[in-house]
Amino acid sequence: MNLSWVEINAKALLANVRALRENVQKNVTFCSVLKANAYGHGLELCAGILQREKATDWIGVNALWEAETLRNSGITLPLYVMGYTPLSDLEKVFSSDARVVVYNQETVLRLEELGKALGKIARVHLKVETGNHRQGVYEHEIPSWIELLKQCPHVILEGLSTHFANIEDTRDHSFAREQMRRFGGYVLLFSDAGMSIPFLHCANSAATILFPETHRVLVRTGIALYGLWPSDEVKREVGEKTVLQPILSWKTHIAQIKSISKGSSVGYGCSYRAEKDMIIAILPVGYYDGFDRGLSNTGEVVIHGKRAKLCGRVCMNMIMVDVTDIENVRLEDEVVLIGRDGSEEITADEMAKKIGTIHYEVVTRICEGIARIEV
Repeated sequence: MNLSWVEINAKALLANVRALRENVQKNVTFCSVLKANAYGHGLELCAGILQREKATDWIGVNALWEAETLRNSGITLPLYVMGYTPLSDLEKVFSSDARVVVYNQETVLRLEELGKALGKIARVHLKVETGNHRQGVYEHEIPSWIELLKQCPHVILEGLSTHFANIEDTRDHSFAREQMRRFGGYVLLFSDAGMSIPFLHCANSAATILFPETHRVLVRTGIALYGLWPSDEVKREVGEKTVLQPILSWKTHIAQIKSISKGSSVGYGCSYRAEKDMIIAILPVGYYDGFDRGLSNTGEVVIHGKRAKLCGRVCMNMIMVDVTDIENVRLEDEVVLIGRDGSEEITADEMAKKIGTIHYEVVTRICEGIARIEV
């Protein structure tokens, strides 16, 4: 029996894809971003569902090892590695048949050397800087990149991309529009040099939902796939036009039930003291599993359709909750950490607000070793 497990609702995932693709013209390539263990939802599981149901055109990951994992699990879809690939690992780009983002000329030179030796072609996507100041090259560097790429016949510039810095946290999209304008300038530089680039892309989840003019040839949709909004601002701006359904539930079992008397302390630091005689349940999940320590004495879970508040600090592998007012609680009863039970629901957003972060972090930090199960 798993101490805790994550359930992934396949129908909800596919419904989210359909809802998102309604915003995108049919000739635009849809890339489902499954980096960071599919935002905590299970890399191989989600990729398998999307491929089986023919729901996506490409899959995006962060690291080359993720691409290798998917190839080894039977995924044949085009894979795009969006994070850094060390020079020492570039030979695996060819064996995994992945395309990679580039922004260092050393990467291209090494790929050309390997491609020549192997008799193979590497497909790369150049990231350009438009205002996020993360990955990317500057406009004044483009002439040297054009010259380099023309001298590397085993490296094909398949894509040109950028990433928005401020499209989801605001209703003022002037900065995003300026980024789009700058991106268009980069496209013109390559066009003037006689280089046609098949895939132009800058749209993340928020842009996919809000701005058709950003879709270009490919969209990279991440957080929204999983039924989580990029931000409250995007959700309010869209209104009823797009409906997303959270696809993840995180559950555990009760490991022990015990009575404590008024005045008893619970957990490390004696940070919780019972104000009355109580019944508490011990749950086999803690901060190692991704249940944040910031939820100590404030978080809640759902048991038998009712909320139970945490008592004491979140431990490495355990938490304690108050079940005094919940009837018929028994050993190994199911407990919902994230998700719905009856009319009660604990959301990743609720957890995030309690610990001062975003739901992206809440779900991606669920330990990879916890089983993900399709339901």
